[in-house]
Amino acid sequence: MYQEAAWFTTIIFCFTIIGIFIFVLFNAGTREDYEPVKKQWYRFRNLYFLALIAVLGIATAVTLQDLPFDRAKAQSDQEVVDVKAMQFAFQLSKNEFKVGQPIEFKVTSSDVNHGFGIYDENMIVLAQTQAMPGYTNSVYYTFVKPGTYKVLCLEYCGLAHHVMQAEITVK
Repeated sequence: MYQEAAWFTTIIFCFTIIGIFIFVLFNAGTREDYEPVKKQWYRFRNLYFLALIAVLGIATAVTLQDLPFDRAKAQSDQEVVDVKAMQFAFQLSKNEFKVGQPIEFKVTSSDVNHGFGIYDENMIVLAQTQAMPGYTNSVYYTFVKPGTYKVLCLEYCGLAHHVMQAEITVK
């Protein structure tokens, strides 16, 4: 719901800005005395800018409150899985888990930036982080249902980006 609201708000503002540019384009060829008009347009521009900042600030605050995944924390009994991303594959030190087992995925890359996203069977993102060369990001997740989960790259990394995936099995 919030994503749709943000999408429609963005579309409305984009068309408004395009309309302003078209208006300026078609009126740029005429010469007039701009001094009295200039002050009026500066006032309108300032008000438009402040309104734009306020609306976008409110839209951002509302849409970011309900993230599509839980914010997980490190736990003492978690299983640690090393993940190495590379063009165009993921290497996981383990890919079979039990329901309810807390897992820490330690994600890095051997070549370029990649995204590490875990998706359920409906292709809804459950957890994600960046995979960067020379750096390790940790993402924590506990699977609550058995099934087969997909790991997909979330950042364009080259021509075969679309085949960069792995599977996780939860029993």
